[in-house]
Amino acid sequence: MTDGRGATIPPGDRRWVRWAFGLPLALVHALNAVFVYAAVFRGPQAAWDHQGYEGTAAAVFIALCLSLLGVLITLVPPVRRALGPWWFAPPLVLGVIAWVRIETLG
Repeated sequence: MTDGRGATIPPGDRRWVRWAFGLPLALVHALNAVFVYAAVFRGPQAAWDHQGYEGTAAAVFIALCLSLLGVLITLVPPVRRALGPWWFAPPLVLGVIAWVRIETLG
């Protein structure tokens, strides 16, 4: 692995690079999972529950924004090289779940 100037990064330092990129990204994914959980399991109680519908729609909106943020952070070349392509999975899966939830909220 090389840094931006072409110098080789020693293997011991790669671990810290992964932690530096992975920890904030994992926190974004964890927060996203909380909003997806809230949207899926804490929905409206009945057809009369307008606040429940609005709360679920807001949770889905925030979850979709966090999914987009997670994908954009992972697209940055140093992050993608340090962490690998599997870091695209959490925001994509959570984004699909949130999208399905808002489409079936009706």
